[in-house]
Amino acid sequence: MAWREEDTAATVEGDVVELTVPAEPAYLAVVRTATAGLAARLRFSTDEIEDLRAAVDEACALLLGLPPAADEPSLTCRFDMHDDGLTVVVAAPAAAGAQLPSTSFAWQVLTAYASDVAGTARDGTATIALTKYRARR
Repeated sequence: MAWREEDTAATVEGDVVELTVPAEPAYLAVVRTATAGLAARLRFSTDEIEDLRAAVDEACALLLGLPPAADEPSLTCRFDMHDDGLTVVVAAPAAAGAQLPSTSFAWQVLTAYASDVAGTARDGTATIALTKYRARR
């Protein structure tokens, strides 16, 4: 039997990957690599993959900049794959009263790279959710 590209195309609707790393800048490379790998699986273009990696990196950096609510905080990334894109929800414990800097330059960069962006900080957790849709070809 000959190999065909369509043999490797799996339905991804509903596939979820969750990654938890220490909330330290050194671990952002792991998150960026996971982001790129999952986006490649969804057949994003090279430019779309780079945009998504930059958006996830900015989201993580914004959360790492908040005062932590735990002695050994962690950063959790949930990747929800769907046939036309990827939704990434990044969460970290945050001290009471922490607020996301939604008017900062970093937030503007984040919203430029992702299709949809939303953020919250409540109940001891700060969360940023972003979705990147694959361009129609």
